[in-house]
Amino acid sequence: MLVKQDLINKIKDYFDLNIYETKVWLALLGKGVASAGEVAEISGVPRSRTYDVLESLEKKGFCIVKLGKPVKYLGVKPHIILEKLKNNARKDAEEKVEVLSKIRETEEFTQLESLFKEGINPAKREDLSAAIKGRSNITNHLREIIQNAKKEVIVCTNVEEFRLKAKLFKETFDTLKKANVKVLLALSGDKNLVKKLTDDLGIKAIPVSIDAKFFIIDRAEILFYVSKNQDEEDLAIWLNSDFFSQAFASLFEKALKGEK
Repeated sequence: MLVKQDLINKIKDYFDLNIYETKVWLALLGKGVASAGEVAEISGVPRSRTYDVLESLEKKGFCIVKLGKPVKYLGVKPHIILEKLKNNARKDAEEKVEVLSKIRETEEFTQLESLFKEGINPAKREDLSAAIKGRSNITNHLREIIQNAKKEVIVCTNVEEFRLKAKLFKETFDTLKKANVKVLLALSGDKNLVKKLTDDLGIKAIPVSIDAKFFIIDRAEILFYVSKNQDEEDLAIWLNSDFFSQAFASLFEKALKGEK
């Protein structure tokens, strides 16, 4: 079986197989129906290992045994395998989320919260600042500080970036509106898309040419991105500082007047 090593390596990683399992599965897909001996010859896997590999693939659902003698094997179609793996991943994720959700109800979690709030040297509010790496980590932190807003949320970012975040934060923004928290959106990029987002969210967005990404919460804390190149890992700085946040918000308001 002439299959490039690069393809074998990628299929191995995609489907979480070892090298022998990958070669045997590809041999079955190419042959259709094959005995263990034929699989060994086509795949290049030692015959002494082929039976174990076929048994492993059968347990994982990558092949099935054809009724009759001699014993032959059929490779399961790739799209069936892919759907099965997706369903398994989804099920595992749901179970994990359920387990994590129940942790909040435990005595141990209550103790963790107390340790954070009432520790020997609890963090002072004005001392809190952090560099946050990774898109998901930034998004999770951003969602939390926005949810805790009491008076005002200022958002300045690219409209394409915000469109992605709007899907994640729609429920949060709805909650802010019900709580009468003022939301100021300043979005750079396609003005038509800015208008569409305004209509979808029910929050007026101001088109701007400011090339920056930051979020100011109650003029008390600010999160701003310091990475711009999409090839780089997302990096943001979070500061819990009234002085800095108020000064930055004032400068932003002046810049907005210059845009009009």
